Amino acid sequence: MKRRKLTEPWRTGGLRRSGTWRDLAELVRAPAALSVPGDVIAGAAAARRLGPRTAGLAGASVLLYWAGMAANDWSDREIDAKERPGRPIPSGRVTPATALGVATGLTAAGVLAAGLTGGRRALAVAVPLAGAIWAYDLRLKYPAVMATCRGLNVLLGATDGRLRQALWPAATVFAHTYAVTALSGAEVDGAAPELPKATLAATAAVAVAARAEAGSPKPAAVFGRPVATALAAWYAVRFGRPQVEAVRDPDAAHIRGAVGAGILNLPVLQGALTARAGAPLTGLAVAAAAPVARRLSRKVSPT
Repeated sequence: MKRRKLTEPWRTGGLRRSGTWRDLAELVRAPAALSVPGDVIAGAAAARRLGPRTAGLAGASVLLYWAGMAANDWSDREIDAKERPGRPIPSGRVTPATALGVATGLTAAGVLAAGLTGGRRALAVAVPLAGAIWAYDLRLKYPAVMATCRGLNVLLGATDGRLRQALWPAATVFAHTYAVTALSGAEVDGAAPELPKATLAATAAVAVAARAEAGSPKPAAVFGRPVATALAAWYAVRFGRPQVEAVRDPDAAHIRGAVGAGILNLPVLQGALTARAGAPLTGLAVAAAAPVARRLSRKVSPT
């Protein structure tokens, strides 16, 4: 009797209709979701609209993020069967139908949560955000598209105020996400040293941008300057160090390490932006998600 191929379970639906909670957590990259609420908080802080609605919008953004992760694995299941057979779908632990159902349900829940929390103004950002997420997952896998998703996520937090005030933090998060996504394209085969050199330079620029936010801050923001400076430096070191290692040896393992650092230390950047906008204590709380995410990532990979 012939042995079944490794890829057969996900092609046929497998013997299980759905995975365990741990499998689903891996599917949606659960720990990486700690990097999501800070986008909304940074946007709300920039628009001077931090409040109860911010929590609801942050929750909506987490749902949309998880939806994007599930949709990405569903879309990439053929490629993952060759390059990353241990992922939930190609390994047979989660069926394609389950992954697609999770992605669709979380998308609907995220958009609904945004609408219930922020009304039409929030929907005006949440709907394009959901569209951009699915566009990236299904076809437009470009750094600029992924970065646009993150930028819109920042603007989602400012929908209760003036969106224009959140453009600077949105652009800063956009630049960071572009660099991380560009690196992620070399996670399997590695890259030439020029790639991590370029993203390292971008990281330095992003750290400076987080400290020197555009516009005229209110008096309350003055106290946030030293906090923002410290967090921006923390971000530069934590994300920059693995990129330096990738410059020295740009193999797949070092590139993956740099990508993981970029994802897990995004809350530190968000915290710097929040502190610079005049909410230093909130900024510190946002940044505190980074070490928590790092611990959780030892159990469930963020990439």
